[in-house]
Amino acid sequence: MSATTEASERADADAIGRHFLIRFEQETLRQRPLAVRVIIEFLGTALLVTVAAGAGVINRYAGGNPISRTAAVVAPGALVMALIYAWGPLSGLHINPAVTLAFTGRRVFRAAWALPYVAAQFAGAVLAALFLQVMFSHVAAGSNYPISKPGGEWKSFVMEVVLTAILVSVILNTATGYRSIGHNAALAVGATIALLGLFASPISGASMNPARTLGPDIVANDFTGWWVYAFAPLIGATIAVMLIGLVRGLPDKDERAAAEGGALPLSS
Repeated sequence: MSATTEASERADADAIGRHFLIRFEQETLRQRPLAVRVIIEFLGTALLVTVAAGAGVINRYAGGNPISRTAAVVAPGALVMALIYAWGPLSGLHINPAVTLAFTGRRVFRAAWALPYVAAQFAGAVLAALFLQVMFSHVAAGSNYPISKPGGEWKSFVMEVVLTAILVSVILNTATGYRSIGHNAALAVGATIALLGLFASPISGASMNPARTLGPDIVANDFTGWWVYAFAPLIGATIAVMLIGLVRGLPDKDERAAAEGGALPLSS
């Protein structure tokens, strides 16, 4: 085979390779339709609530509290970490109404998508609670309640505001292009959820997520301290948006891509 023929074949192979790479990039980086995003938010929230609420439900069902408090708060953080790796590019993986409203308030997420996202998150939370109720009963054991001490509801409310402000600040400040959907954000967000739960769960359950708490409440028909978990995360998210506006100013296009999960990095 002549050198000219070999060079021509290599050029053809390179051209074919570039063609498939371009097609792969176009398919991977294209904007996902809202329907796909809503499905991911629904499934992601359902998985989160299954794990987060499931610890309490399974402890009640099995007896003897085989799942420690440490395991119960670390497991949701580990799950969120894994889901960011797997599904972050598909929807931004908010799986939390407070996060969706924070991105919307930051103006890096389309306001028209906020309601479908939140509806999908609550629907996923209710489905997970129904699953736990059918499987193990006592779904109320998987909900969050204010600490049973004098002034417990208000102390829990303040704690949820602070915890959510911290969590959403971490999420917003890692929402910079590749970092938002890469290993840095997955580790940062997952570790933050676990860390906050480790020290604060005895006070309020460290929910930081209205859907996570209200989903089991709806199925159990037990709304003890519901207002804590409905309003505190929203206030905490608002504080986080105000803080990032002060320290970082206006958002850039990378933040928008991260909030909407519009791009999957092909290399680091």
